[in-house]
Amino acid sequence: MHNSRSTTRSLVAATGVLCLALTGCAGAGSLGASDQTVTIAMVSNSQMQDAQQLSSQFEAENPDIDLRFVTLSENQARAKITASTAMGGGEFDVVMISNYETPQWAEYGWLTNLTPYIEATEGYDQDDFIPSIREALSYNGDMYSVPFYGESSFLMYRRDLFEEAGITLSDPPTWTEVADAAAQLDSPDMNGICLRGKPGWGELLAPLDTVINTFGGRWFDEDWNAQLDSPEVQRAVQFYVDLVREHGQPGPATSGFSECATQLAQGRVAMWYDSTAAVSTLEDPSSSNVVGKIGYAAAPVEIKAPSGWLYSWSLGIPASSTNADAAWKFISWMTDKEYMRTVGEAYGWDRVPPGSRLSTYEIPEYAEASAAYGPITLESIQSADQSDPTVDPVPYTGIQFVAIPEFQDLGTRVSQQISAAIAGRQTVAEALDQAQLYAEAVGATYREDR
Repeated sequence: MHNSRSTTRSLVAATGVLCLALTGCAGAGSLGASDQTVTIAMVSNSQMQDAQQLSSQFEAENPDIDLRFVTLSENQARAKITASTAMGGGEFDVVMISNYETPQWAEYGWLTNLTPYIEATEGYDQDDFIPSIREALSYNGDMYSVPFYGESSFLMYRRDLFEEAGITLSDPPTWTEVADAAAQLDSPDMNGICLRGKPGWGELLAPLDTVINTFGGRWFDEDWNAQLDSPEVQRAVQFYVDLVREHGQPGPATSGFSECATQLAQGRVAMWYDSTAAVSTLEDPSSSNVVGKIGYAAAPVEIKAPSGWLYSWSLGIPASSTNADAAWKFISWMTDKEYMRTVGEAYGWDRVPPGSRLSTYEIPEYAEASAAYGPITLESIQSADQSDPTVDPVPYTGIQFVAIPEFQDLGTRVSQQISAAIAGRQTVAEALDQAQLYAEAVGATYREDR
């Protein structure tokens, strides 16, 4: 077992550096917050923006609590929230984190145990959370964050183009079928597929890690020996790089989730493999030209099935918060059953945060609106098992990430090497040789602590 105290010390040191680079790490006093002000750090995604707009309803029902939102881009939010929580600065009462951070931070004592709050809140019903999501946000059987929305990954494809070309897919499709379809549909006016190539452990590596897993690869063996230069990983990464270079979107090395969403929504690509949360863009007439034309299929497989990832944006309370009771009131409002109906009635049922509660899929209006993608989203999330992500055994959990603190840095550096291969600046073999060295350095520290 890795030495958690030494890991915590290294994280605190690292976040201390981040704190110098980011404003607002001085503590609650610098924000001018009162005892009844709940300060919420959240990612500026569309579902979170809806929550902020609806929060006046919460304040009307709780006139003694004022809400203060700090909204940041995903990369900024990760850095700032990690720095603040690790340093115990107390500037945030609610933080938006994920199933990557939650179990680790719970182990370090950085988060408040939410199970006592959950059990004391009438009608909150934690058993209504999708089990795979609930377990991913738990530590030693207790929940330390609760899901705002959950996601897996699937293949999105232009159903009309597939029908015209006579292309059919297996259930689940294979990556060979996907590559063949991309080649067949690729033309001067339409690229065959969009895949992320932008560096980042939460960008390129999210889809690519699922490809590595299903091709039989892994980051480390059971003894923490790095495996990024193994034949399985080599084959998976070469496949991914070749596919996006030969039949993918323009500028693939700079394309992330947002860029691919735009490509498919504007009718420029025939397929996209990515997050199930993409439907909020693809099925919204205000942002998409292909509403009603998209088919949805399970994450493609090679050897291991299922291969979809598991992720949740969730809400937790830092242990340093002095307003935990008020913070929980807000969290429970934003994540309960009634909130889903509030969003649907206010903004439309395609805007409801998906993938957190089973009861969401039983709302008749939502079931009708999400008929094309709701059932497969739920099935994909339910079947994802982050404790069994690979063909061969591994000492870590996580599907599209390795659930160790070092992965934020390790994954980003590895992704930079592979993105350079996508850009044509080096070969896949060269990229993975360097990636192997990075991973070996991390694996060695875990072997020392065994």
